[in-house]
Amino acid sequence: MENLVGLLRITVVRGVNLAKRDVSSSDPYVIVKMGKQKLKTRVVKKNINPEWNEELTLSISDPNVPIKLQVYDRDTFSLDDKMGDAEFDIRAYVEALKMHLQNIPSGTVITKVKPNRENCLAEESNIMWENGKVVQNLFLRLRNVECGEIELMLNWIDVPGSRGL
Repeated sequence: MENLVGLLRITVVRGVNLAKRDVSSSDPYVIVKMGKQKLKTRVVKKNINPEWNEELTLSISDPNVPIKLQVYDRDTFSLDDKMGDAEFDIRAYVEALKMHLQNIPSGTVITKVKPNRENCLAEESNIMWENGKVVQNLFLRLRNVECGEIELMLNWIDVPGSRGL
């Protein structure tokens, strides 16, 4: 990837109050897409409040491309059921990274991203300085479904030899 800027580690933390697609529960998993990249979490059986705590890493060459998230219910004998989708952009996060901050106290809020009609945020998202890194926690409200939220955490990985920020 000649235009690589860096890597974005997305921790898919958990789902909250996901839709029931089977008789009493669901077997959810998450697909994360950006451009031609597609990553998937493991399936959590019979749980509408799944804990994944799974790290997925995207190669970032254009930080303006939105990241899409789709949640599905794994079915054995039929097509997997859709359980909603969301998308988010990393432009505010990348802007915080470009500040090249150092020597500030861990837990310092760099900037806040407010929920609006253009994003899927369920609540305000803080971009913070934690243990020498810029991190962002996101709660995304799923669209095209009756209920459900997904919690994510973003971490940046600089790649030697890349364009960098």
